[in-house]
Order: sequence, then structure tokens, then C-alpha cells
Amino acid sequence: MQIEVKIDSSCKEPKVILMAASMTEEVNDILGRLTDQMRTPQVITGIRNDKVEIVEPADLIRVYANAGKVFAVTSRGEYTLRLRLYEIEERLPPGQFVRISNSEIINLKHVNNFDLSFTGTICVRLSDKTTTYVSRRYVARIKKILGI
Repeated sequence: MQIEVKIDSSCKEPKVILMAASMTEEVNDILGRLTDQMRTPQVITGIRNDKVEIVEPADLIRVYANAGKVFAVTSRGEYTLRLRLYEIEERLPPGQFVRISNSEIINLKHVNNFDLSFTGTICVRLSDKTTTYVSRRYVARIKKILGI
């Protein structure tokens, strides 16, 4: 892929032109990312002590579902979320957050280490001393992200 930036003082607003020989998966991915960035940012709110607070994605350590509810863990504590896990995943930066099971998303910046010694799964130790596991379904995706 080639990237070209042209600075033109007569340009009133930024303009993106995407040129390709045909519509490919890569082109669709680029278009999706561009349109996602153009949308109004969606905040994540959590409930703690009967108060609704804005939860910054950078503060999230993990988001998980349990007993029909979705919870967000930060260094300040645990919040109950009203959104479903897939809705939270759509609002989080994809390079920083990764789904490790059908019921959990982790922040890669809060991972202390990955233990690959378990057969068929990966043990994840997070900055809040939590230990969780990558389900078998997501092991290949995690290994690809880690470059192993």
C-alpha cells in the first residue's frame, strides 16, 4: 500500500481519495477504519456506587461478562456496564484491546505476561494481579498478535 499526502493551501477541508484496481478486503478494511474515525466518539459509561461515571478506555484493564451482566475493571475499581460485550468491543481501539474469549476483552497495555506452558490455552496475567485464560477458539488470534 502506498500513502501520499498533499498539502494545498486552497483546500477548505481534508479530502481522502482511495485508489485501487478493484474492491478488495484491504480496501473495505481501510474504508471501515476511515468511517469509524469520522463518527462522533462514543463514550463508555459504568455504574459504581449508584453513580454513572465515564470510563476512559485507557483506564480499562479488562471487560468481562458474568451471570448476564457486563463488568469493566479499572485501577479505580469495578463498574457495571449497560452495553453488551460486542458493543463495548466496537467502541474500543482495536490495536489496544483484544477479545480472549466469548466473555472477555483485555487491554494489552495492562498485560504483565502471557504463559504459554499450558497445552491448548494461554494464561494471561494482568496488571491488577488477575489471572485469566485465552479460550482455545482465540489462541491462534492471540499468537498472531504476539507474533509467535
